[in-house]
Amino acid sequence: MSDDTIRLVTIGRILRRRWRLLAALAVVGALVGYGASLVFPPRYTTSASVLLPGAWEERELLTQAEIATSSVVLDRTAATLGWDGVGGGELRDRVSAKTADGNIIKISGTAETPKRAQQLADRSAQQFVAFAAQIAGDGTDPEAAEPEALRQMVVQTSRRITELADAADPGQTVESVQTRTELAKLRTALQEAITKLDQADPAANQTNMVVMGPAARPAGEAPPTRTQLVAAGALLFFLLAVIGHLTAARMSRRLRTEPEIAAAIGAELLGTVDVPGEQPAHRPRDLGPRARIRRLLGTDVRWDVPPPQASGDEAGRQIRYRRLCARLRERLPAPRRLLVVVADGDDVARRAAERLVAEAGGDPLLRVAEVPVSRPLVPDRDDEAGALVVVSAGSWTAGDLAGIAEACEDAKHEVVGIVLAGTAGARPARSAGRPRDDATPVLAVGDDVTGGSR
Repeated sequence: MSDDTIRLVTIGRILRRRWRLLAALAVVGALVGYGASLVFPPRYTTSASVLLPGAWEERELLTQAEIATSSVVLDRTAATLGWDGVGGGELRDRVSAKTADGNIIKISGTAETPKRAQQLADRSAQQFVAFAAQIAGDGTDPEAAEPEALRQMVVQTSRRITELADAADPGQTVESVQTRTELAKLRTALQEAITKLDQADPAANQTNMVVMGPAARPAGEAPPTRTQLVAAGALLFFLLAVIGHLTAARMSRRLRTEPEIAAAIGAELLGTVDVPGEQPAHRPRDLGPRARIRRLLGTDVRWDVPPPQASGDEAGRQIRYRRLCARLRERLPAPRRLLVVVADGDDVARRAAERLVAEAGGDPLLRVAEVPVSRPLVPDRDDEAGALVVVSAGSWTAGDLAGIAEACEDAKHEVVGIVLAGTAGARPARSAGRPRDDATPVLAVGDDVTGGSR
């Protein structure tokens, strides 16, 4: 199996086993996004288009776009709008300009209401055109005055040529015809020069800028909208929850596989059993609010352990327990007595141990002892042939399991084997032989215990 497949399976396991928690966190993220939408008021954006006739290069269009958002234009726009507390500096973040195809500059305005956004875009476009016309019509520049003087000189010359053509000999001599032809050619050339001069004059182009109608009133909010903020908050919290699960699983030191658990305890794995996934309601520890919240969110079931080898139904589950009891009878000498050690707080292992005692029916005679993990205490050896450790995967670290094994050794109990317990979905039970009602779990009392090595 490739690494990519493993990652997909892992994420699928998170979604399947922690969907309640992920759904709750997504709702929290949606509420956070809704709160953010209340803090940041909605904005509306619209654009007004300005046409620049003539031939313009790309850099020239970019220059005009910069002029449209210059401080002079924005100050004039703010003055014409007359909004309280809004000056040219505040409009710098609300007005933008960009070039489009066809020598068009789009000036966008953003405001709190659709009406204000429309007014801002329209006034900005108007002030930009007015400022560009002012620059083009400024006659104080000597370089700008030279083309106009040349144009006037060409007009006067053309008029003089017309007068000379009219005063020329109206006869049909060769010299007169040639003179009139040359004068006509000269007049045509001067008219073409005037036309080219008008087309090449940037001042003429600038004075012909046109606002292409009023800006459209926006019908919807500018992004991010309230819906987008809510969706983004839900998605962000969902992804953070998944990443948090993956990070916690990668950093966790709890043992999840059978070889790791067997190596930590230093004994052989005798079998794997399972118990129904439902937690018994009579346990006092389940009555607390924390336990109820964990059960409601689904965090009371570990997701990062390999899928258990489920028995299939109650009959298959009972067969597994009986086969395990048969293995114990084969291994233990007479009288077949055994101490079943369970870590305190491992409810799955405890329920599996109680079920094993019930299925054994006194042969072998099993006695259950719950051992605290922080300071392992195992009952002193009486006439037991050894200790059987029942543990669930993904609950304890190697140090925890090694401490339990050392406590068994200090109490003179030899660990004869390990039973790995898991959970499985409950199925309708069917008969699998004689029921074992005559056996009850024997729990170790706290008066005959001895301490471990730590």
